Amino acid sequence: MTTPRSSPPRDRAAALRAVVGLVLPVDCVGCGVPDRALCATCRTHVAARPARVRLIAGVRTDAAFEYEGLVRTLVLELKLRSRVDLAGPLARRFGALVRRALAEAPHGTVVLRVPPSARGARRRGFDPVVLLLRRGRAPVGSALVRRDGRPGGGGGRGGAGGRSGDGQKELTATERVAATVGALRAVGVAGRTVVLVDDVVTTGVTLAEAVRAVRAAGGTVVRCVAVASVED
Repeated sequence: MTTPRSSPPRDRAAALRAVVGLVLPVDCVGCGVPDRALCATCRTHVAARPARVRLIAGVRTDAAFEYEGLVRTLVLELKLRSRVDLAGPLARRFGALVRRALAEAPHGTVVLRVPPSARGARRRGFDPVVLLLRRGRAPVGSALVRRDGRPGGGGGRGGAGGRSGDGQKELTATERVAATVGALRAVGVAGRTVVLVDDVVTTGVTLAEAVRAVRAAGGTVVRCVAVASVED
């Protein structure tokens, strides 16, 4: 009597995707191919997108991707529609950058996250940066603290000056700075070196505020790492 061979892992995964596609139809967010959240061709396209390096508050900031095209779509699907099934391509490069930053930093360097807005956290029920760090096999660390009654920074992290709406996109550069300075504080970093992590860097105002908060608490920021950065 011969024992039936078990299906190779790749065949089982394909069968599982086929079943899921019947129950929960999904199309590739990049090209519309059915039964794939992100098809192999689009994954290759994302992997080929350039990284970014910029200077914010005198600190080197590594961004895993430019915030454009399909990368922008993936970030928005994750943040606005909780599409955690699209996190993989973002998490791999982001996590690798965080691990490299820690490897190049002094021993004992800690990871500190720029926190999401309270409104966004309530809507999603999870922190996208935490998810991407975990999926990317990087330390999660702790988060900076938002001061009570103060708005968040740029990139849609909350209103300013009593305004409602989608955040700070409608504010001038001067208004963004005024709304953000003093909005964050760091705890437990006195005498320590820190790697700051965030999701999307636009003007850099929020990340600059995070650097200020760490320095004000007696810490030193040795590197900033973001998932994506808007081109200057």
